[in-house]
Amino acid sequence: MSRPDTTVDRGNWGGVLAMMLCVFALIASEFMPVSLLTPLAADLGVTGGLAGYGIAISGAFAVLTSLSISRLAGTIDRRTLLLTLTALMAVSGLVVALAPNYPVYMIGRALIGVVIGGFWSLSAATAMRLVPAAQVPRALAIFNGGNALATVIAAPLGSYLGGVIGWRGAFLCLLPVAAVALAWQWACLPSMAAERRQPQRGVLVLLRRRVVALGMTACGAFFMGQFALFTYVRPFLERVTNAGDATVPLVLLAIGVSGLVGTLAIGAFLRRGLYRTLVTVPALMAVIAAALVPLGPQVWPTAALLSAWGLLATAAPVGWWSWLARTFSNDDAEAGGGLMVAVVQCSIALGSTLGGLLLDSVGFAGTFLASAGVLVFAALLAYLTAADAGSAAPSAVAAEARS
Repeated sequence: MSRPDTTVDRGNWGGVLAMMLCVFALIASEFMPVSLLTPLAADLGVTGGLAGYGIAISGAFAVLTSLSISRLAGTIDRRTLLLTLTALMAVSGLVVALAPNYPVYMIGRALIGVVIGGFWSLSAATAMRLVPAAQVPRALAIFNGGNALATVIAAPLGSYLGGVIGWRGAFLCLLPVAAVALAWQWACLPSMAAERRQPQRGVLVLLRRRVVALGMTACGAFFMGQFALFTYVRPFLERVTNAGDATVPLVLLAIGVSGLVGTLAIGAFLRRGLYRTLVTVPALMAVIAAALVPLGPQVWPTAALLSAWGLLATAAPVGWWSWLARTFSNDDAEAGGGLMVAVVQCSIALGSTLGGLLLDSVGFAGTFLASAGVLVFAALLAYLTAADAGSAAPSAVAAEARS
């Protein structure tokens, strides 16, 4: 039974919270192999590198799904589609937990990639249909709160559960969370009929709009700069800061907690100036990345800088999803969301690769300074996006761009 379409005058915050729980389960499922890689590889009889490809294949399928879901889904009610994706997340966890061999494990990881691409592609459009337009940034912040919470607890919890009940048991523990998210969405999400006018030429045609091309490039540069550094935080703490086994988890926890705080607080800044926030965040992160080079050997300054990094980096995606909600109409919000998911996933892969190449060739200083340079470029592109948006819609946006 599906609930009828409802107005969003007061907001469906029960649905928003159900989506947040689903995000938590999704992010925990996506990155669970990171904390279980060694026992997982040993049990399946493969190298750690092959086991790590479970992350890569999920990213690849996320990109493919995000670029095609708005066309493949056709006229399916978005409530039905979200429920199906949540159920598929549970199936993925079950396939991985019971995998008798490596190919079946990879099939399970490919399924979670489909869920990632589909869910995030629909997230902005769903928020726009659950709450009033003025509350969309807040709803997206709540969505991303599930992301931040999973980032804080998923890795250490997965590692602990893996030691107690094994890596398969750790994956099975995600199934009840997915089941609760499914039941909550079933109870709270209204019917959301697909838009009648579906894009016929694919999502890439959206890049013909200058503001979209600039904004997506700025978004991609941000994530590339972020993950060029963040991917290698742990070895940086171990080799440069000389943080001990007890200190490293505490610093990583501080990054996660700060990110959760930033996600909850960023809505207030977005309401005061979306583009101002999109420019300021990467600029501040660039300063942090550069400051870590000389201050890296000192534990407390490094911990403080990385906590500030987490505060900004984890909250920033809320800003970009809010930009998407402002830039695209209801007719093309899903296609725009799919394009953004593809851009983000590809940029994360490029950033991690760039950071690794520089780390192996010139060391941490080169990696962190390159991250700073890319983030400065992201800030510049965000400024140009604001200027272009201001010229296209000279009322409120132009006033913000001029300020």
